[in-house]
Amino acid sequence: MSFAKLGINLNLVKKIEEQGWATPTPIQEKAIPIALGGQDLIGIAQTGTGKTGAFLIPILHKLGYKALGLPRVLIFAPTKELAAQIGEHYEKLSLVEDIKSVVLVGGVGMKSQLDAVKLGVDVVISTPGRFMDLYRKGALDLKNVKTLVLDEADRLMDMGFMPQLRTLLEVIPIKRQNMLFSATFPEKVEQLSFEFLEFPVRIEEVAESTPAETISQFWYPVNSKRTKVNLLEYLLDDEERFNRVIVFVNTKENADYLFSFASRKLQGGAVIIHSNKSQSNRNNSLDAFEKGEKRILVTTNVSSRGLDIDSVSHVINFDVPIVVEDYVHRIGRTGRAYKVGEAISFVTKAEKMYIDRYSKKMKFELKELDFPKEVTKIEMPREELIEMEREIDRLKKQDDPSFQGAFHEKKKIFRPKAKPKSKVTPKNAPKNRGKR
Repeated sequence: MSFAKLGINLNLVKKIEEQGWATPTPIQEKAIPIALGGQDLIGIAQTGTGKTGAFLIPILHKLGYKALGLPRVLIFAPTKELAAQIGEHYEKLSLVEDIKSVVLVGGVGMKSQLDAVKLGVDVVISTPGRFMDLYRKGALDLKNVKTLVLDEADRLMDMGFMPQLRTLLEVIPIKRQNMLFSATFPEKVEQLSFEFLEFPVRIEEVAESTPAETISQFWYPVNSKRTKVNLLEYLLDDEERFNRVIVFVNTKENADYLFSFASRKLQGGAVIIHSNKSQSNRNNSLDAFEKGEKRILVTTNVSSRGLDIDSVSHVINFDVPIVVEDYVHRIGRTGRAYKVGEAISFVTKAEKMYIDRYSKKMKFELKELDFPKEVTKIEMPREELIEMEREIDRLKKQDDPSFQGAFHEKKKIFRPKAKPKSKVTPKNAPKNRGKR
């Protein structure tokens, strides 16, 4: 199957081929004809399978060659990184310079974005929060909107954007085409689809919450955070194998710690992205990693979606994510466009419970690797150990509400029986008081 056979404008096909997209991916092959036909669409597919192209290509085809200067297409993404990535793809595929797009995200000054909108735009790619900021300022005239796209809908829900999206529904034309794309389809996203879409065609490329088959998944048993650091240093010492690596952590504090460690100890350089970093800092870090100037990217879940970087050799979960959807999105940063990739997780006793849950939900068992003899194991400090045991108790209680646990067990306390109170007679009381 070729893009031309899908009914795409031949000039657009040429642009697509210039980007190295020789043939449509399965999700593109299924979604593009439906989108061209104007029907509402739900697309569920793994990360790295071409979902962005599945909605951008038909949008570009339908925009034609005439610029109106008022938004005709609204594309919403949960993170700045994903919005920027979609914007880059649009610019690369755009046929007409006069048909302008704008990327609206927080973390940067609003004035430049207001100026861009005032000059006239046909395609708005935005995070919901910044979009509503500009709308409330009266900068956006939405009467010509014909297409609405929600990308990574599950993440939009996780990040609490439902109020902004409901407000959006009240201010855009009722008659429009809606497309919703997501790597997973939990109940809350299904509920969202009922509110936004009319009789949608549902395309499901794979079973939900499953990683791409090109990604090999492994895990190492570890006993402490310090041991994780030693294991990371040991693995990344092999620069030829681990040539472009994303290291995921659960907290900004761990990200800062690992970035400092990697910058001092590991070859190839490191960059860091998390929510406390400015947008310009995040852009510079991402650019250096994408160009190969830095070998290691340390980040939180803020980068688990939206990073479309070729040839990421490894994703390492220094901290295991809490929910399976985050795990799927994290490891989807490697093995993109059907290339081979590896995902490695460092797993403590508590985190093993999460891994077991992933395997059960994904119906796929992660392979355990023998801990390298060359790596020094460091025992877990008492405070860290107590915190881990509390987490184990919490997870066990989720599975079995009757479970009490080590930190909830009622213990019998020995209390000696109180001696009977004796009657005390005041010293000055007469001995024969009351007697005649």
